[in-house]
Amino acid sequence: MQNIGQQWEKRAALFLVSQGLFMVARNYITRCGEIDLIMSDQNTLVFIEVRFRASRRFGGALNSIRRGKQEKLLKCAKRFLQLHPAWSTHPCRFDVIAYDAASSNDNPLWIRAAFD
Repeated sequence: MQNIGQQWEKRAALFLVSQGLFMVARNYITRCGEIDLIMSDQNTLVFIEVRFRASRRFGGALNSIRRGKQEKLLKCAKRFLQLHPAWSTHPCRFDVIAYDAASSNDNPLWIRAAFD
């Protein structure tokens, strides 16, 4: 049985593929953390954090990505590029896919280039 996070990551991946992105890696794990999805958007390598929140009580899915999480994602991305040098010449960006259960809309909030 998949946990809730995996279900939302799968949903996000299907959404992004429908938008023209291609899967490179899923649940990329390093000592410093994990990147949910790594995809290519034409020539750009995209590191994607997927967030789901059942409630907006603490600010919702988008607001749950604080500076510490961003720093971990940056470290993970650098490690990915070190281990996969073929991608190191491509431009990179960090996107966020956010799902809030409180929203009546099933579509995610997709923030391209959410942080550096």
